[in-house]
Amino acid sequence: MEIKKYESGYEQDLVDLWVQCGLVVPQNSAQGDIGSKMDFQPDLLFTGFLEGTLVASVMAGYEGHRGWVNYLAVSPQYQRKGFGRAMMQHAEAELTKLGCPKINLQVRGGNDSVIKFYDRIGYAIEDRVSMGKRLT
Repeated sequence: MEIKKYESGYEQDLVDLWVQCGLVVPQNSAQGDIGSKMDFQPDLLFTGFLEGTLVASVMAGYEGHRGWVNYLAVSPQYQRKGFGRAMMQHAEAELTKLGCPKINLQVRGGNDSVIKFYDRIGYAIEDRVSMGKRLT
């Protein structure tokens, strides 16, 4: 798999991947999230290609204190082949270059297979409460 920075022209393929992976929910606009990322830290949206086909993605961010990871996705037919791990390693390396000391991420409740994946690659559940407030 070739990992590279997101390039315009693949927006619909990326949205389709996120839909296949169950990452798109009604309260979030996938297209809007891509657009926002292109306005802020566009170099931290990565895509993975296999034989010219988009099969994976990860969106990272760093605000100077912590790194964040969103939209880790691997096309269902390519899951459990090391692509998710490779995408995360790439995001971690890029965040490390920026001086990021720690990465946080969120997993929707009940998504046990994803929690197990993150555990296998070194992430741990922390004693925190995740809170949010929708502004728009």
